[in-house]
Order: sequence, then structure tokens, then C-alpha cells
Amino acid sequence: MGPLDRIEDIVGYVEAAKAIPMSRGCKVDRGEMIAMLEELRAELPGELRRADAMLAERDKIIDAGQRESERIIADAEAEHARLVSSHEVTVSAEHEGNRIVAEARAEAQRLREEVDEYVDTTLANFEQFLQRALSGVERGRDKMHALREIGSFAPAAEEEDKPLPTF
Repeated sequence: MGPLDRIEDIVGYVEAAKAIPMSRGCKVDRGEMIAMLEELRAELPGELRRADAMLAERDKIIDAGQRESERIIADAEAEHARLVSSHEVTVSAEHEGNRIVAEARAEAQRLREEVDEYVDTTLANFEQFLQRALSGVERGRDKMHALREIGSFAPAAEEEDKPLPTF
């Protein structure tokens, strides 16, 4: 069960809690609520580690793409230099070398764009996941604070016999 599922369970638990008459609050088992939140807290570092791993993987992909583009350019330049060194094919070698360099640069640019798109998509998905998780945590905390405030306004023993004022 993932963090979002845990958050949904907590929200469902609070929504299903017994209502306190004449208030917006409800009654929940503090121990059970704390246990559920602690499970969620324990799970979030794993999700964050996965995000770090994704970022590390992204960096590896970018580095590999950069190395590959540099290799392609170096090969193209070496091929260009080799072709140019021969006097009788100098003109055609320059054209071929330029073509190879242009292809290498285009391939390097294509690789960079693919890596950027992959990284952007992965980060967008992770951002969406974190936003949902934070939103669920906020709702859970808001409900807990509301319940805590309702509990602090319980009537004193001598006030219990007095009728409630009507407006």
C-alpha cells in the first residue's frame, strides 16, 4: 500500500468517525489515528529515496548522452581531419566532414531533447504525487486540529446541568 492509499485510508477513517452532536467534529481513536499517521510517515522516506534514485538515473542518462554526443562529434572531427589530409580529395572530404559533424550535432541535440523530455515527465509525475500526498496530509492535520479544538471546548461539570441558550 502506497502513501496515497494510506492518506485515503486516514481520510476515510475520519469521515466514518462518529459525529459529535451539535458540532462539526467527530470522535476518533487517537491511538489508531496516530498509528495510521506513523505508518504514513515511515513510508514517505522510501518515496523520497525513489525520487532521489530517479534524479540520479536522470543525471546518468544526461551524462551518457553527453559522452555519446562528444564521442560522435570527436569521431566526425577525426574523420573530417583524415579526409582533409589527403590533397586530392580535400574538397569532397571537407563536405563529407561537415556533413558528419552536422549529423553528429543533430543527433546530440536529439538525444538532449529526449533526455530533457524524459526528465521533465518523470519530475512532473513525481511533483504531482508529492502534491497529492501533501494535500492529503494537510487535510488529515486540519481534521486532527479541528477535533482537538472541539475537545478543548467541552463543558465543565457544573455547566452540564444548565440549559443551552437559544437565539
